[in-house]
Formats: sequence, structure tokens, C-alpha cells
Amino acid sequence: MKYLLLLLSFLFSINASAQTDSKLMDKLHQAIKGFNGQVGIYVHHLKTGQTASISADLPFPTASMIKVSILSGLMDKIEKGELQYNQKLVYRDSLLYPGEDILGSFKDGDTIQLSKVALLMITMSDNTASLWLQKLVDGAYINSWLAANGFKTMRINSRVDGREGIRAQYGWGVTTPYEMCRLFIMIREGKAISPAASQRMYRILSRIYWDDTALSQIPPYVQAVSKQGAVDESRSETVMVNAPHGDYVFSIITNHNTDQSWTPENEADVLIKKVSALLWHYFEPESKWKPAPGIAKYMLNE
Repeated sequence: MKYLLLLLSFLFSINASAQTDSKLMDKLHQAIKGFNGQVGIYVHHLKTGQTASISADLPFPTASMIKVSILSGLMDKIEKGELQYNQKLVYRDSLLYPGEDILGSFKDGDTIQLSKVALLMITMSDNTASLWLQKLVDGAYINSWLAANGFKTMRINSRVDGREGIRAQYGWGVTTPYEMCRLFIMIREGKAISPAASQRMYRILSRIYWDDTALSQIPPYVQAVSKQGAVDESRSETVMVNAPHGDYVFSIITNHNTDQSWTPENEADVLIKKVSALLWHYFEPESKWKPAPGIAKYMLNE
């Protein structure tokens, strides 16, 4: 009953003043015109209630954006006293996810604080860190937290019994652009787990290393929290911008992309930057800011 009342209160608060912005809708449709793949977008200006959506309730792969769900489940366990934010964890070689992650350089038996593993999961999108925390919290537990908080689509698929079929279709996780934004709004408004947990999550999400797509189109002196996702045929990003004239959140997710390259000119990455720039200047029309000439050589994070 407690979860239901909280959910109804939250849904009422975000929908009471929500109104579709037809002008912004037209601009977004124009921005995605000709894209070689599937696109879903949701935008919500928290102060004015303006919204815009394109396929915002359709399921899409999350790729690494599912890590925000893992962080939510982790914080729920900490809130209940089942884990400690600064407890020491012991790394084992069996945890290694092949790649170039920082934790991949650890030796068997090395120790690290849980808080640093969480930071690596979000900030660097470290897959070894992410799978370690998912195992610690349990994927089924995280999915139960999502269900209890009213998320109908967002789920972890990988390493969760019974979700093998949907994993084959969507990969590690599945969500909608709307639900990604809803989770970010919950965190922003202190309604994810608890106000204290939400604040800790917000600080972590503001320290993203991968700032070469959507974040690159927002002035560096404006705080933004975000999470990115990328696999060959799907690129995505969800961002909450603490803009001068009011916070706005957006999620853009692509799928079945024809261009599956891993260069700065990737069609989906270019689209994400285009949409981010469009929204910044739409909500902050007096801003003259734009990326500085020559910035490209400083954005090669890979």
C-alpha cells in the first residue's frame, strides 16, 4: 500500500501539469528525419510541464543505461542496512568482464570500497563493476524494485532467470525513453529510495566520463546528470539538465541502426548531439554558447 500511494502521488505530480509542446514535437521530427534506424525520444521540462515524445513508450535496448537501475537496487539494499556504502569488497578474477575496464586491472584478492565500485559503474560505465554490483544486489531483486515503483517495461535481462528470451531481443536491459526519464525525475525529486539516497545517486550521475555526445552540446558550467548506452546497433543517452530557466530531462534511444561504426561520425551519435543541442537552445533561447572551435580533439574519450 505504501508503494502504491507513493507511486500514485508521483504519477500525479509529473502528469498534472504535463502538456505536449507541438512546436518542439515538430522540431524533433525534423531532427530525426532520414535517420537510418529506429528512434525513441522523450522530453520533459520540469518547471513548465512541457513534454514531447516520439515512440516514447516503445521498448528499446538499454545497453549501459540499465546501470542506473542497478544503482537504484544497490541504494535500496543500503537503505535497508543489508549493505554499507563504504564497505570493503574483495575482487576475484572470476568477476572479470573482458574489456578495458579499470577493475580489469585488479589482481585476485585486491580490495576496494563498494562506493568506488558504484562510481566506476556509473562514471566510467565499467562493466566488471556493474556485473559485480548486479551479482551483489541480485538482478531479480532490482527488477522487483522496478516493478514495485511502477516501471512496467524497464528490467534487467542478463543473468536473470526467466528473461533469456527477451535478453536475446534487447540485450542486458530493456526500457522505454519515458521510463528512463521517469527514473531520473524520481532521483532529482528525492523520490528514489529516500531523499538521502537520491542525493547520493545524483552526485554520482553528475560525474560522467563519457561526455562526448549529448553532454558535449551543453555548456560545461551547467550541471547535468546522465547515463549513456552503446552497443553496435543501439546508441542512447538520458540526461537531466539543471538549466538556468528550469530543469529538463530527455532520453533518446536508437535501435536497429544501419551505421554500427565506432567513430565520432557515427550517425546515431551525431543525432544524439543534434537533439541535445536543439533542446538546450530551445529551452535557453538567449544562450549564445556553442562548442569551442577545436574541441573535437579533446573529446576523444575512447
